[in-house]
Amino acid sequence: MARDVAYEVRIAEDTADREACFSVRKDVFVAEQGVPEDIEYDAYDPGALHVLAVREDGVPLGTGRLLEGEAAAAKVGGDPAVGSLGRLAVTRAARGLGVGAALVRAIEDAARTRGLAAVDLHAQTHALGFYERLGYVPYGPEFPDAGMPHRAMRKAL
Repeated sequence: MARDVAYEVRIAEDTADREACFSVRKDVFVAEQGVPEDIEYDAYDPGALHVLAVREDGVPLGTGRLLEGEAAAAKVGGDPAVGSLGRLAVTRAARGLGVGAALVRAIEDAARTRGLAAVDLHAQTHALGFYERLGYVPYGPEFPDAGMPHRAMRKAL
């Protein structure tokens, strides 16, 4: 894919956008990374804020979600002022275009709008550098999630 691809990042508000988000997650996490489909989608999806990156011709390029309140509590140590960024996925064809960083910024903007003071995430260890460049700081030990090593990270907003 050309490096000058035009795309937009938006909150996935309608059914078609949410289905596009789930399709990207299935391609990246289930098909590419081997995450079992029954753990990829969870009870948090219906209440989460989902963001979608979509090419100008409508092709989905990436997605991510924000959890807050009770949904985020177990992932962020119970602090109601901290949101949980998760399920960040960019299609293979769109990697290197800045889509992932744009999705993270959109989720951070949504978190600020909701009055959150920080955002946590659980990063696959190979992606630590990506998140560190966006201002996230790792904390705590490495842990397995879906059979892959992860680290918790946080960014104050």
